[in-house]
Parts: sequence; C-alpha cells; structure tokens
Amino acid sequence: MSSTAEISTDDADVTEPDGNGRRRRSGGRRGLTAAIVVTLLVVAGAGIVITDPFGPKEDDTPARPSTRTGVAEVARGTLSARTQDNGTLGYAGDYKVVNKNSGTVTKAPGVGTVVRQGKVLYQVDGKPVVFLYGAYVPAYRALEWRMKGADVQQLNAALVSLGYAKKSELDPDSNYFDWGTYYALRELQDDLGLKTTGKLPLGQAVFLSAKEVRVTKVGAVSGAPAQPGSVLMEVSSTQRQVTVALNASQQSDVAVGDKVTITLPNGKTTPGVVTSVGKVATKTDDSMTIDVRIKPLNAKATGELDQAPVQVSIVTGSVKNALTVPVNALLARAGGEYAVEVVGAGGKNRLIPVTTGLFDDSAGTVEVKGEGLRAGQKIVVPSS
Repeated sequence: MSSTAEISTDDADVTEPDGNGRRRRSGGRRGLTAAIVVTLLVVAGAGIVITDPFGPKEDDTPARPSTRTGVAEVARGTLSARTQDNGTLGYAGDYKVVNKNSGTVTKAPGVGTVVRQGKVLYQVDGKPVVFLYGAYVPAYRALEWRMKGADVQQLNAALVSLGYAKKSELDPDSNYFDWGTYYALRELQDDLGLKTTGKLPLGQAVFLSAKEVRVTKVGAVSGAPAQPGSVLMEVSSTQRQVTVALNASQQSDVAVGDKVTITLPNGKTTPGVVTSVGKVATKTDDSMTIDVRIKPLNAKATGELDQAPVQVSIVTGSVKNALTVPVNALLARAGGEYAVEVVGAGGKNRLIPVTTGLFDDSAGTVEVKGEGLRAGQKIVVPSS
C-alpha cells in the first residue's frame, strides 16, 4: 500500500502546521508527519544526499547531489494526499434466507435474480413465500390480531411502504396488530394468490433488511426437500459497494466521508465515498487488516460485475494554496532539516531553509514553507 497525493484547484479540507514541522487536518483529522515524508523520500530514491549526522557541527551547508542539475519551478495550488490500495467491487449486504416451512421446494430463483419487497421469493408445496423489508428481527412466530412487538411494527411499515394502507389508516411506527394491519395484510395475500385470512402464518414471509435483494447463492433447487431452519439461499442488496482490506496500522488515515476515486477493470474511473471503516482487525496472511467500505456515487458506471478487482485512491488529507516543489529539489541539512536552492541573477544562487508538509508520491512533489520562497521561483533539481 502507498500514500500518494495530487494537486488540483478544487476546494478541500485545510491542513495546518502544528509547530513541529508536522501536518494535520483541521478539525482533528489525521495528517502525515515529517518523519513519514523522510521515509518516502528515501524509498523514492530521489537523489537526496543526507548529511552525515556525525560530521562537523559548524558546517550546516546542505549536501549537494553528485549528478548534473537542472531547474524546476515552485508551484502553488491545492495538494491532496491519497491512500491507494486494491479493492473488490460487489454489492452491499449479505443475508441468509432461512426457511420456516416443511415440504418440497416447488420454485426457487436463479443466481442474479433481483426481487423487490412484496414479491414472491420462493415457493414450498406451491405456496408463495413473500419477501418483506424488516430491519429488526427475522420471522419467528405467526402474527395476528392484537399482537405486539418489533416484528409487528416492521410488518406495519412494510404494508404502508407497499401501498396496502395509508399512514392515516395504519401507523408504520406502531407495534400493534390492529384492524389496519388486518385489512392491509388481506390485500397483500389476495395479490399473492394466498388465502385472505388477515393473519401471517410463520413461514409465509421472510423479513430482510433491504427493500430489494439480489440472489447470490441458491442452496436448494426445485424439487428438493424444504427443512425448517435450513438456508435455502443467500442474497445481497442491489446497492453497489467496494470493499478494501486496509492494513490495520493505517486505520487512522481513512475516515467516513473521505472522497474516493475508483479505477474499474476497464480502466475507467468513477467517484465514491467511504461509508464505513472497520474497528475489528482480521489476520490476513502475515498482516492485520480492517474492512473499509466505499459507496460508488455513480452506480451505473460500475456495471454489473460482482467480486471484480478494482483499485481505489482515497483522499486522506489536503491543503489549499500550498507551495510545492519536486521532492528531489530538497537538500538535506543536519538535524533532519531541509533547504532548496533558488536560482539567482548572474548565477548567484541562494539556499532557503524549508519545512515539509503533505507528500505527493505519484507526482513526486511535496508541500514546503520557507522564508522568501514564493511561487514561480526557479530552483535547482538533479537533471534526469
């Protein structure tokens, strides 16, 4: 995994110095320390010569590259740090459909079938089992007149959502099975070709916490025995989602709401946003990872591929109106400090001490601050 950044003119969160040469996001968001920048500089092999810390203390002149030199320009703009990693494109949610009936499976959906709430999910002995939205509890008892509970409330809410009753006729927040529930349920049963009893027998409905599901796995085909308590199929929601197994040590680098660029298998990119960051680490090979979930903002752009490999670039920090220079323009000074060599008139160059901020790994640039440094100045860099 690598941390990168890009310069743009778009608005972004401002990072501010904390007085010790480190960077942080305003509002308590995480930043990149100067130590991280130094590490990245070494890994990048930018041609920086580090002054011997055991050398003479009276000479604090930055060491110069032994290669030929060229010039670059100090730039100003918005710099955004990024965390890059591989991800998996699929669908949000993972639900198991548990059968409550005894008999024979007479109809089962195929993998990839999309079923909306209020529609038949499967059949046992020719009797439809309807899928209803319910985020509280699974079906565990028959429901009828004068009963109370969370399961009754989610039945009321589903009946109103499907249009079998108006809110003035049936309170969707009520946990009481009243006349409104009775008559609305009869209408649903009539539409499904069931006996209009106004009672909901155990096994006639499956409650799942999605209003539309996509079948991902079928455990029983038509003609197979249906055992109470058996898992007949697995489903997901139809909402597109990217999952990233992020190294647990980088948990603080990513937060809910971070903007994301998703690179699809066809090479095209589409925007997304982080919706959750895991708090429980899982051991994967030789590392500990957490799940980061990302919602694509343009679901249509992601197509219909499931479990497809993608690359994600998460914006983890940014600073506006930043002065930036190429990384290889930095000259190391004693004490872990840096300077840049500004080109002067008549070949009279001068060194300007600088402090570093966010680092752009992909572009090879870094945010810097220094007295007398300004956009447009020419600075010395090693020539390629």
